[in-house]
Amino acid sequence: MANKRDIKKMITTMCESLAFNCIIAAETVPGIDSEAMYKLVNEISALQVAAIDRCTFAFDRKASSFATRKEYNTARHQYVKGAYAVLLKDFNEKVVEIVKKMNALLPEEQRKINKALALAD
Repeated sequence: MANKRDIKKMITTMCESLAFNCIIAAETVPGIDSEAMYKLVNEISALQVAAIDRCTFAFDRKASSFATRKEYNTARHQYVKGAYAVLLKDFNEKVVEIVKKMNALLPEEQRKINKALALAD
């Protein structure tokens, strides 16, 4: 399991990459709806803030609720692991949704070019 710092870095890097691709497409691809692309950048920004905020949470039980410290640490570890799994699952689903929106905004001829380039690799 990655620590909180690594997860925050991963979220930030992913969102920066998505936003960068939106801006580049809005400025360089002819026939694209630039305004809609910039709205997607705002959506990506909101996703980043929300996901990073969700990285901080508290275990809802105290150590005194357990018979031993080991039981507490095991339960806390499982809780944190489950919380991060849900966070990353939700984040990944939202990223897929944003990528689909990005692709839908591309003009048909640009999609064909991108598809041909992807198949050539």
